[in-house]
Amino acid sequence: MTGVPASAAGGSSSARNAKGVPGAVSVPGALGAAGASGSSVAAGPAVVSGVSGSGADSLESDVHGGAKAVRGGKLGAAAVNQASLWNIANILTMIRLLLVPGFVALMLADGGYDPAWRSLAWAAFAVAMITDIFDGHLARTYDLVTDFGKIADPIADKAIMGAALICLSALGDLPWWVTGVILGRELGITLLRFVVIRYGVIPASRGGKLKTLTQGVAVGMYVLALTGPLATLRFWVMAAAVVLTVVTGLDYVRQAIVLRRQGIAEREATSMEAER
Repeated sequence: MTGVPASAAGGSSSARNAKGVPGAVSVPGALGAAGASGSSVAAGPAVVSGVSGSGADSLESDVHGGAKAVRGGKLGAAAVNQASLWNIANILTMIRLLLVPGFVALMLADGGYDPAWRSLAWAAFAVAMITDIFDGHLARTYDLVTDFGKIADPIADKAIMGAALICLSALGDLPWWVTGVILGRELGITLLRFVVIRYGVIPASRGGKLKTLTQGVAVGMYVLALTGPLATLRFWVMAAAVVLTVVTGLDYVRQAIVLRRQGIAEREATSMEAER
């Protein structure tokens, strides 16, 4: 079509689209050039022709009422999720998981009673405890929470603590019943969270955080080859950790029972309203 201005061509094309295609939408203004090349936008499934790149994305977004499609569909979304896995919070969690076998090797080296090896084991344990503090803080602060982190973080926490307690009991430094109480509480509360998750999430309490800190300090003191007053002090720190472990565990059970009752009551109320 020679000698015809682009605007005129766009107008005639838009007019033909409006009359010849049922349900077609003509795009005015800045998208008039798209009409000049004979492009059209169907009102059913969004069909965009003659427009590429960000223009196609914005045009498709306008047709769907502002809902912008992700370029690449599922493949693009999967790529974004895969990239988000390698953030600093998850890397710290992975380091903590890798420290577990290293800690066990150092703890049991040379029969498990060499002060030098025990000091190195304490250093590995301390690094694991410190990364536990920072990875959760970073994930929440910078929105780095991922499904991997939700699963791996509690596993890493319990793995390093469980490895330390079992090693200490195996070496005769800590009674087995203490290890049983602490590990039993941790595993029991984890299972309890999964049981009541359909009704809601049990939030971490201040008592629970204090329990974690006290456990870390007590176990760290037992890992070191301490003697004299420090050995006596670690006994009382561990005693406090055991008390906090039991008390906070019972509190979580109470919260779980309340949460379950509330969830059941809400479901019954919803069912009665639906029947009306």
